[in-house]
Amino acid sequence: MSRPTPWSDAEVEATVITYREMLIAELSGQRYTKSKLNEKLIEKLEGRSKGAIEFKHSNISAVLRDADCPYVEGYKPRSNYQQSLVEAVERYLLSTELFDRAARSATDRPVIDAMHTVDERMIVEPPETSPPQTRVKEAGAAYTVRTPQKRDYLARERRNRELGLAGEQLVVRLEKHRLTQAGQGALAERVEHVAVTQGDGLGFDVRSFDANGDERLIEVKTTAFAKETPFFITPNELECARDNAEHYHLFRLFNFRKNPRLFCLKGDLYGQLWLEPDSYRAGVR
Repeated sequence: MSRPTPWSDAEVEATVITYREMLIAELSGQRYTKSKLNEKLIEKLEGRSKGAIEFKHSNISAVLRDADCPYVEGYKPRSNYQQSLVEAVERYLLSTELFDRAARSATDRPVIDAMHTVDERMIVEPPETSPPQTRVKEAGAAYTVRTPQKRDYLARERRNRELGLAGEQLVVRLEKHRLTQAGQGALAERVEHVAVTQGDGLGFDVRSFDANGDERLIEVKTTAFAKETPFFITPNELECARDNAEHYHLFRLFNFRKNPRLFCLKGDLYGQLWLEPDSYRAGVR
């Protein structure tokens, strides 16, 4: 079977620019139609199938994920992207003022606890493991593909205290609802938002209970972006999960502003997460 024709620079550029339109519209809260934008793109890319274009969009999502940036909802990141795609994303998307303004606005936008309906339908399965792409050799090439330069958009979102607080408040309501539905109203009254009542250093945000009375220690990570968006976790939280593996739960809330959903990781997190060093505390010796 013959190998697919390599994508030309012009094809990659056109695809990245189309993806940029989708992403900026999404970050800005504007409506757009993926199918219509992709139909226009297909006209420019003679011979490329709809499936090939969708796959390339998912490669772009992976580049953005690895750069700590939001990406288009629905295009799950697919790694094994090429150097030419990294360069095109950096040139035609990441370096543009319009994207930067849209991304910063989306990460900094205030959020209130909007009293979303809470029930078990919010809970979904965790995403499949999809670690960042490391430097890999391109087929037939003598050089490696570098990962994109990191941006600060996810770090900015982490500092959005209103977003984090709204996510924690939603989890408190969800836990009270779960216990009330299980006939454990007394336990529901004891659910505690410890990040507010006791401070931020316990290694978890909410103290709740199983229906049998056992404690549930819940750390909440909230994003307005997609399910696979990476998050930040502290050494204290990791150690708390290890020391309290029978009781520890990490709730990852995503798509918070539109339609909040969450997945849960239970127990010791070291074997369930890929971990990248973020920074080091240092001093001169």
